This record gives sequence, C-alpha cells and structure tokens, in this order.
Amino acid sequence: MTKAISAVREHLAASNRALPYLSAELVKRLPVAAGLGGGSSDAVAALKLVARFAASQGHPISQDAMLDMALKLGADCPLFLMNGPVRMEGIGEQLSKLDGWSGLEVVLVNPNVPVSTPEIFRELQNKTQPAVADLPASWATTEDRLQWLAAHTRNDLQTPAIAMEPVITDVLAILDGAENCVLARMSGSGATCFGLFADHGAAAKAAVAIQAQRPQWWVAQSHTIGN
Repeated sequence: MTKAISAVREHLAASNRALPYLSAELVKRLPVAAGLGGGSSDAVAALKLVARFAASQGHPISQDAMLDMALKLGADCPLFLMNGPVRMEGIGEQLSKLDGWSGLEVVLVNPNVPVSTPEIFRELQNKTQPAVADLPASWATTEDRLQWLAAHTRNDLQTPAIAMEPVITDVLAILDGAENCVLARMSGSGATCFGLFADHGAAAKAAVAIQAQRPQWWVAQSHTIGN
C-alpha cells in the first residue's frame, strides 16, 4: 500500500506536481499469503484512492499512467483496475474483458496455512504449459459454463503447492464433495481453494457445512463480478 502511494507521488513529481502528507489505515479481512491477490488488490485500492485525491487537488492521472504504475507494483495489479470479468495472459499484463459473463457463486476455503508465492514458483517444474483454450462465445446455461471451466482450465501451481502443504488436498476434497459443487480448484499460489456453484443457495449451504466440519479453517461465501 505504501508503495502505491509512493508511486503516485513519483508520477506527479515528474511533472512538478505534489500532494500533501497522507495517512492511511488498512483493515485486512483475508488470510495472509492466501493466493487471493489480497496484497495486490490492497495496493491498487490505495492507488485508486490516492489518484482520486490527486484529481480533487487538480492533478488528474490518466488511465494509461494508472496501468503503468499498477504493473510496476505487481504483475496481477492491473487486473484490479478493471471492473468486471477479465481474461489474463502473459504475466498478467495482457488483459481482455469478457462480455456477457455473469457472476458465479463461490465458496472460498483456506486451512489457515500461509503459502509463499516465490517458493511455489521455484518448485514449479514445467513453466511452458500450453495456453488455456479460447472461451466459447456463449453458453446455454450457467451449469454449462461451469462444466466447460472444469474441463478446459487448470492451475499449474496446484501440484507444487500440494507438495509443500498437503492439507490443500483435504480442502479440495471437501469442496469437491460438497453438494452441487461443479468445480473445485486452488486459487493462485494457494493455499486458498474455491468451489464454484450454479446457485446462491447451494453455495450458502456448502459454506455452512464446511465451516461446521472444519471450524479451524477460514471459510467465506462470495460471488464473482459479472457484467
């Protein structure tokens, strides 16, 4: 977050513009090192807030400049500048919006085990996997879309993460065994895993059941952003 604030200051300083002293407080509700992009989204939230304040002081910042600053903060940071579903390619800097993509119901589960992203990438044996297939233009139902995602997408970091923290296998098994869960997979570099459901009621029921089964784990029900 402090790097994001500094990035805006440096950008403005390049054109002899400046901001007054700023203070910020971060309230974090996600597990640390959870593979959910929490640190990156925090950084971009700070970037947006400071840019909004700069604009109120007569120092607007272009979207291109925002994207440039975000990429320097982290490969996945530009994603959080875009509202709505996005396909990421490259190291995360190649973004294309997905049209007609409704939100999905999701249950997030973390066994309260932090996982180091750099360590996971060091353990990744094959870094030249083929790209994920192009998305179909549309699906007849949400269930069809979930089935397609289950069949045609993957997380290459899941295997090295499980080798480092075997409990991830338990998390995936519990999610996969939840009633009406169509797809269970690890998020990012772990250890958080997610289950996708076709409707809100099924996701809510699964979240309650998993929390009761594993009260020591972090469990959250949510939904993805649609358009």
